[in-house]
Amino acid sequence: MSRTRTERLVNLVICLLSTRRFLTAAQIAATVPGYEHDPDDARDHEAFQRKFERDKAELRELGVPLETGTASAFDAEPGYRIAHREYALPDILLEPDEAAAVGIAARLWQHAGLAAAASSGLAKLRAAGVDVDPQATLGLEPMVTVDPAFAPLTAAARDRREVGFDYRVPDRDAPSRRRLQPWGVVCWRGRWYVVGHDQDREATRCFRLSRVVGAVRVTGAPGAYEPPANVDLISHVARWSGPVERTGRATVLAAPGRAAGLRRWAVQVTAGPDGDRLVLPYADPDGLAGHLVGYGPDVRVLDPPEVREAVIQRLKEIAVRHDELAVGGGAR
Repeated sequence: MSRTRTERLVNLVICLLSTRRFLTAAQIAATVPGYEHDPDDARDHEAFQRKFERDKAELRELGVPLETGTASAFDAEPGYRIAHREYALPDILLEPDEAAAVGIAARLWQHAGLAAAASSGLAKLRAAGVDVDPQATLGLEPMVTVDPAFAPLTAAARDRREVGFDYRVPDRDAPSRRRLQPWGVVCWRGRWYVVGHDQDREATRCFRLSRVVGAVRVTGAPGAYEPPANVDLISHVARWSGPVERTGRATVLAAPGRAAGLRRWAVQVTAGPDGDRLVLPYADPDGLAGHLVGYGPDVRVLDPPEVREAVIQRLKEIAVRHDELAVGGGAR
């Protein structure tokens, strides 16, 4: 499936999820980017109808519960909507590394053009007098932060280009310079690592992305090396990182009936009038903060201060990235 068609389908889903009323084909064509056409031009309108029929069939094959109907007996033309009750997923328990993988996939999927197109479509619906539910599509626009080194290192591993970066380890005050032929980037226990051949040490090494200081510099030509065949990156990281000891304890306030994943993870749950207090084991504040921000306003950190500050920092980064996307979308 082409990127253009994928974006059109995503925007169609966002459009149909954003209102509980049936939308006619004409309303969808005037709202969803990619369906623009002249309805008075017979050939142009026929091309739109073929495209729309293909997209409806594609959504149904993907399991999207697309309904056809009318809002009232006086409507002459049928409309379409997505059944919220059938489309919503129950709470799913993910391990921290699984949640990180889902989060980064969502972040890589999202880009300024798609976000701007979706916002434009919803604005058109409002202008046409269609009630739009601002909460209906929150799950389709996740915003998960990753380390700044993620994008350049994954690109360098894909293109087989050597890189250089400054790397800080806990027992040293100043970062040291590293030259690496990256083989790939993987997630292990909620953290991201790059694995490759260290040029200075002439050995396989892995580096935690959160410890990369400053910008990653690409220094080699494309296709300059080949990783070992059938290399297991996760095994390298697992041997290097060792077992994680979750000796810390954080107390968070969860909204009633929310954050099911955290509740299963908690070692203690205490009900209260303003929500439930969950005691969560953790290894380091940053790792836990990255997990907690995914629950949005449903969770608030009470203690300790280091976890609360780490969450605040994550949220500030999300706000900055969101503003950058908004500016980029508006400049198009």
